[in-house]
Amino acid sequence: MSLTWVQIIRLGFIQLCLGAIVVLTTSTLNRLMVVELALPAILPGLLVGLHYAIQITRPQWGYRSDTGRSRSRWIIGGMAILASGAVLAAYALSLFASHYMLGLSVSILAYVMIGVGVGASGTSLLALLATATDPARRPAAATITWLLMIFGIAVTAGVAGQFLDPYSHTRLMAVVSVVSFGAVGLTILSIWGIEATVTARAEEQSAPFLEGLREIWAERKARHFTIFVFLSMSAYFMQELILEPYSGLVFHFTPGQSTSLSGAQNGGVFLGMVLVGVAGTALRLGSLRQWVVGGCLGSAAALLVIAWLGQIGPSAPLLPAVVAMGFFNGVFAVAAIGSMMALAGEGRTAREGTRMGLWGAAQAIAAGFGGLIGAALVDLARPVMGDADGFATVFLFEAALYIASALMAARVITGPAQPRLSTPLSVPGE
Repeated sequence: MSLTWVQIIRLGFIQLCLGAIVVLTTSTLNRLMVVELALPAILPGLLVGLHYAIQITRPQWGYRSDTGRSRSRWIIGGMAILASGAVLAAYALSLFASHYMLGLSVSILAYVMIGVGVGASGTSLLALLATATDPARRPAAATITWLLMIFGIAVTAGVAGQFLDPYSHTRLMAVVSVVSFGAVGLTILSIWGIEATVTARAEEQSAPFLEGLREIWAERKARHFTIFVFLSMSAYFMQELILEPYSGLVFHFTPGQSTSLSGAQNGGVFLGMVLVGVAGTALRLGSLRQWVVGGCLGSAAALLVIAWLGQIGPSAPLLPAVVAMGFFNGVFAVAAIGSMMALAGEGRTAREGTRMGLWGAAQAIAAGFGGLIGAALVDLARPVMGDADGFATVFLFEAALYIASALMAARVITGPAQPRLSTPLSVPGE
């Protein structure tokens, strides 16, 4: 028996929980370190990069899911580790002022836990969806779960922003604790009993992990798509660690306002994903390749506007430009999601978990690399060029990466003329 629509939606709520926790640790805490604590941007960049570096273990989690008897335990256990890491990361902020090295040590431990939690829970969830969903439902399942994740990010950032003003560490701890442990509870309720009612297709060959990974890398499509994921995700995540500090330093946003800005951005992502889903399914407009290329070029254009607005200052309409960037990010992301899931079941062996783990690892490495490079470039440019020009330089570099990604997508992504987002479809990771 395959997953029902209700069960697919329930699993989508787990993606929502992942997004809700991660947005607080990669956006809100990052801004607080740079603006409120006046720490160099490279520090949160290294911490967030660490959590992404830990996710290089995603192929191993996927392999464990392929060969183990229960994915639910990895999903629940990973979410619990992620939630605990998020609360610990928030607590560490209170230590930096009086015990800097202690605060740094606690932060390192916290972001290691965050990386382990996301890798274990997220990869196992995607592997369960790939193996227990009827092939005709996979595209819609991918779209539903990804939209719920983006919805969780947008709502969490928007609501958390309202509760963080006026800012205090006590408020921060309350918000992060409620979101994190609420996510654990919702995950348990969402996954409970699902695996007992479905039949996931078993792995055909239980080859050793490294042998299976080598076989997948030898596949031309999988290898080229992995490179595309790395390049495009480097662009996608380069602004992640600097957008909220940019809003605070150049546009004088409060912590709550900058957190809400992140919510607005992800609201734009949600709208972009919905547009591609409706246009591709109901209207049959465009191919996956066309949507990916259009999303990359639109994201580049939005970044150029965001860089230019910094020259105007606090009176400039930053919010609409950020929503536009999110919108084109969503257009690009949902088409890339479609391509990923379509390729996951191809090849000589049906190792969906390992394939998605490989692409998840590429995305995680790119996210850490992109975020770290963005933060480092800002730290180098601001003392020389000032806040507005320093941030603008990084946004322009990110726009160039998007243009390069669009050119590569035009060559790498192949498939049917229409994206077919409600029949055989296809994914980036958190």
